[in-house]
Amino acid sequence: MDISLQQVEYSYQANTPFERLAIKDVNLDIPSGLYMAIIGHTGSGKSTILQHLNALLKPTKGKVLIGDREITADKKEKNLRPIRQKVGIVFQFPEHQLFEETVEKDICFGPLNFGVPEHEAKKRARETIKQVGLSEDILEKSPFDLSGGQMRRVAIAGVLAMDPEVIVLDEPTAGLDPRGRREIMEMFYRLHQERGLTTILVTHSMEDAARYADEIVIMNDGKVFKKGTPETIFSNPAELINLGLDVPEVVRFQHKIEEVFQMKFAKTYLSMEQLTDEIAHFWKGETPK
Repeated sequence: MDISLQQVEYSYQANTPFERLAIKDVNLDIPSGLYMAIIGHTGSGKSTILQHLNALLKPTKGKVLIGDREITADKKEKNLRPIRQKVGIVFQFPEHQLFEETVEKDICFGPLNFGVPEHEAKKRARETIKQVGLSEDILEKSPFDLSGGQMRRVAIAGVLAMDPEVIVLDEPTAGLDPRGRREIMEMFYRLHQERGLTTILVTHSMEDAARYADEIVIMNDGKVFKKGTPETIFSNPAELINLGLDVPEVVRFQHKIEEVFQMKFAKTYLSMEQLTDEIAHFWKGETPK
């Protein structure tokens, strides 16, 4: 399902003395099947865009196209449930939203609210709990008896049980240790590929944006500052640093090598394996690729 933001503007507390313009003139196309990362410093507009992707917010100006639905400020929308079923959002610390007495009931809650028969909801619970790397026997346990990492996976399974076409990830690894972060991100990437999902990742992690995204969007001061492939976005580290952003460690390492040896690689490398191969060529006297 394609999503498109066209000249979108949004103000919090509009038409009050406390009005604050959060995003302005945002044009963004997210074709079906794309893995997009949205990066930017705090207050740049990332989270506001996120909430437009399944009509949690309506634009103050402009329009948002979600599949065949058009969301505008001057149009009173009815029955937004199909949109929210097809565009699932995993917010920061999703485990805080768990509340049922068993894991199975928690995962089934969303599908049942959208009219899915109970037997089908339970089937989805069994399938999605395995997809997030947990065993079926956990379904009968209380979610509050689980570890923090298990609780997060249960919450994610609840979103997947809605059978979304688009999944939006808002800092999905917040609070996890390095191993947990890597496992969760690898899980999402596998689901993106296996289920043919459109995935939108809102993140402060340049490493994750570089590793997983097909396209990266930089938000700054409520506007789309730049968009492109990871190679394009990270080819100019100084630009990102000027925006208050970091760059992946491998990119910093590459530019340090270029500075020390007064040479230039033909491209920006986003994995240490690729970079070390090119360094080996360099030491052998071969022209960097």
